[in-house]
Amino acid sequence: MSWIDPNFPRHATPSDLVGRVLGLNPGMMTGPGTNTYLVGRTHPILIDTGAGEADYPALFEQYLGERGWRRPERIILTHRHRDHLGGVGQLRELFPGVPVAKLIFRDSGLPDDVDMLGDGEVVEGDGVTLLPIHTPGHASDHLCFYLKEERALFSGDVILNGSTTVIPDEDGDLGLYMDSLRRLQALDIRRIYPAHGPVIEDGPGKIREYIDHRMLRERQILEVLGGGPRTIPEIVKIIYADVSTALHRAAGMSVHSHLRKLLSEGRVSEETVPGGPSRWTLL
Repeated sequence: MSWIDPNFPRHATPSDLVGRVLGLNPGMMTGPGTNTYLVGRTHPILIDTGAGEADYPALFEQYLGERGWRRPERIILTHRHRDHLGGVGQLRELFPGVPVAKLIFRDSGLPDDVDMLGDGEVVEGDGVTLLPIHTPGHASDHLCFYLKEERALFSGDVILNGSTTVIPDEDGDLGLYMDSLRRLQALDIRRIYPAHGPVIEDGPGKIREYIDHRMLRERQILEVLGGGPRTIPEIVKIIYADVSTALHRAAGMSVHSHLRKLLSEGRVSEETVPGGPSRWTLL
């Protein structure tokens, strides 16, 4: 399966309670684009709004009409990144007065009049019940939403299908991310609706795969540092030898997230080098 799949459907109906409209923003970080989900029977709740691409509102209205759904009764957002809330203004033009809510946590640049939505604050919809779950790591304000009626999870960017999750330097934390994965692992999850890529039918298997992948990367980094101090580009060149160099920048971000976690645990040290990349040493 190609991560940037040009044939990925622009909209889909994965269940009686869930519809998906694609954000039309394909790319290396977004895959086929950002999935926005409509959840409910006739008056759905919208999870995320895409990036604000020009053709999205028409596609959204087309799908609503085909499904026979009315306007969304509210919008809830997984987190602050542009490809998830960039379409808020477009949706408010289509549906004046529609309320918008998210976890407000160290935010900046939010659309106006966004309501606070807290961890565990149940969202009742038309025939659906959504439970927000604070899952920091990819972003400090990240919420996943558990759909009780399907034992399904709207995972935002915590779990994707076709790629691994980026842990950004500015607001990411791999330690918190691993805690978030384990919190999700403890839930009764059957299916996962990710923000990027197709539906994941084996939810528990995917969560386990994500945890195992991160633990493998940690072991690989520790093994490389066992041979002496290394810079991040040197670590990437060894661990990602079979990966296209076009992806090495993203790989470097992933390695840095692991090193920051190991640094906080007292397992590695960082030596800054003027004008060059830091050197990392196993303790």
